[in-house]
Amino acid sequence: MSFNVNFSKRKVDKFYLPGQEIRISRGSFASKGFTTENDNVSVCRQRTVFALFCFVFAYIILGAKLSYVCLGNGINIDTAITDQNDPDVIRFKNPVKRADILDRNGEIIATSLPTVNLYANTKQIKHPKDVAEKLNFIFPEISYDRFMQLLSRRGAFIYLKRNLSPQQQLQVNNLGIPGLEFENCEKRIYPHKNLFAHVLGNTDVDNVGIAGIEKSMNERLTSSTKPLYLSLDIGVQNTIRKELLEGVKKFNAAGAAAILMDAKTGRIVALTSVPDFDPNQNLSINERAMFNFATKGIYEAGSVFKVFNTALSLESGKVKPTDRFDTSHAVVVGRKKITDPHGSHGMLTPEDILVESSNIGSTLEILRVGKKYQRQFLQKINMDKALSEFELPEIATPQFLSERRWGDVSMATISYGYGISSTPLHIITAFSAVVNGGMYHQPTLLSDSKHKGKRVVSEKTSESMRQFLRAVVTRGTGRHSNVDGYQVIGKTGTADKLENGRYNSKKSISSFVSAFPASNPQYAMIVVMDDPKASKETYGYTTAGWNAVPISKNIISAIAPQLNVKVDFDIEKQRSVVNAAYKRP
Repeated sequence: MSFNVNFSKRKVDKFYLPGQEIRISRGSFASKGFTTENDNVSVCRQRTVFALFCFVFAYIILGAKLSYVCLGNGINIDTAITDQNDPDVIRFKNPVKRADILDRNGEIIATSLPTVNLYANTKQIKHPKDVAEKLNFIFPEISYDRFMQLLSRRGAFIYLKRNLSPQQQLQVNNLGIPGLEFENCEKRIYPHKNLFAHVLGNTDVDNVGIAGIEKSMNERLTSSTKPLYLSLDIGVQNTIRKELLEGVKKFNAAGAAAILMDAKTGRIVALTSVPDFDPNQNLSINERAMFNFATKGIYEAGSVFKVFNTALSLESGKVKPTDRFDTSHAVVVGRKKITDPHGSHGMLTPEDILVESSNIGSTLEILRVGKKYQRQFLQKINMDKALSEFELPEIATPQFLSERRWGDVSMATISYGYGISSTPLHIITAFSAVVNGGMYHQPTLLSDSKHKGKRVVSEKTSESMRQFLRAVVTRGTGRHSNVDGYQVIGKTGTADKLENGRYNSKKSISSFVSAFPASNPQYAMIVVMDDPKASKETYGYTTAGWNAVPISKNIISAIAPQLNVKVDFDIEKQRSVVNAAYKRP
């Protein structure tokens, strides 16, 4: 069966294929009452386009914000120094409010950890005996009776235990006892324990600094969480402290102290005093361990002061390096007869006076210069005042004679180290100025400190002093401090201890000031031994050449490579060694 269909042009204007859109003329009868506005397909299409547009718009906003955060101002932790009015900075609340303290390499030497304190509202505790028993089980270091005493007090806020560990907090929480509450706080931690005890000090139970840097910089540490960088070096500090402890044990000394300073800037790289203490322990610490001898111990330095006497003599212009002084007989000044402990030496130059450590020679130098210039020079290197700009509060004021008491005898005794008492910090700071080219820099523990130095001696005087002090190490009392490759310079000093206004000849304080390398000193150091004892190894002597000097040598040998000091061998000495090795028998 077949069908033939014939469409005339009059009846059909256009032919539509299956699925092809049929346009409806709005003017025709067929389109009357018909509209596409409520068509489901059209509505779905419109909603899809709108959703897609919103998604693209949101994606653009998020992408722009992410780019701004990563490449713009970044994410800042909210601190006291952040601009609080800046709406474009993303902030996070820091639970720790006290800033970290770092060494010059960025290593943490003091930090704070978030913790909690346990307190009680005794009005809400109905069974104090039961509570005391349970708390005593969690905190056995606190007795049951102590808890009962605390819980028996009337008050809404009674501290029971500070600085709980997370485990302890969980145990108390699990008790579910109303009236036991927690207070958010922080605990100061010193990860290196005793290593920086006298520098850092510590904080009290409320995390307020009570000693050391923690006290003097308390406002800085609590007003900003930005870390505080010190000029100290953990590795160098550890090396020096280790050698000091071994020296104290070996020479049975009462204590020791050492300071290593950047001779060109006054920045302190290491400062230690032993015995010391662990600032993490809230235990009773003996008075000697709490005493920072490096900055608070005042003592008569003995022959170390001859460095300053020679420097001021040269600087005055009244003494020249080539001058010679007759030390073959004693010198009488006023009623005091001055002799040399090691016998007469004959005619000595200023260099020889340091090498032989002659009291007579030092006296003859200052007699030529005069007490007025002597006093002025010592004031110029701050031997008359406390170094108040230094960052530690534990700083002593030297015992400096008044002008009225500065007589001829005092002038003479001061020239060889008696009559003025000062601290190791004063001495090493002044010594650095004498050997670094003549510039005095205020000592500092801050890595970014930039004190402007002042000239105290000329470069010519400083150069002569380096030459003299090198001779002390190569052929004088500092021979045991010579370290091959680092050209050490230095001066020894030993003085009887002053106890109750009298000198005790059986007790002494020995010192050795040094610097290296000799040609251009980068670092200066002082080592002080408090009351070292004689032994068979020291042939019965307690002078610096037998204790402070060898300790200094051990320290310099260890820290010079740590400090990346360039090795500078004595060429002539090395040539003789090589020639001897290849010399025919």
